[in-house]
Amino acid sequence: MKNDKKCERAIPGGIEIKESGTPRQYEINGQAATFVPLSIKRRHISKVLIPPVGSEATTFKPSLDLPLIRTLGKAFYWQSLLDSGEVANASDLAKQLKLEPGWVSEVLRMTLLAPDIVQTVLDGRQPRNLNLQTMRGRNSDIPLIWEDQRRMFGFSLSHQFG
Repeated sequence: MKNDKKCERAIPGGIEIKESGTPRQYEINGQAATFVPLSIKRRHISKVLIPPVGSEATTFKPSLDLPLIRTLGKAFYWQSLLDSGEVANASDLAKQLKLEPGWVSEVLRMTLLAPDIVQTVLDGRQPRNLNLQTMRGRNSDIPLIWEDQRRMFGFSLSHQFG
């Protein structure tokens, strides 16, 4: 461990949280301190610590994200209504459902996700930073190329599928 005056100022008996950097160990006033790059995100009603995208620590035990799963279900159901011709377009669908057309279009774009990403969400094995809130923020920018989607949403090698 090394003694770092900068860390000592930043961590006066506490913890410094930054979104990037490398894990380091310090000794401050005879006590060990560890710096691990993390960010704090809101997830539903709780707060969770999120490791940097691409780190092996982004693998967590399964946790079903019910709002995201429900929205994915709506997306594929609504797409089937469009494909079958029951509804002419997204605007008509929004009128029938009494929803904002922008929201309906946003949800329908979720059908463009790579099948393995959808399956990972259904299994509750998605990276913690992939939730309905982050999907909504990035939804209009979802790349059509599945590998680019995996990178965008923070899938690491541990999320590869056979």
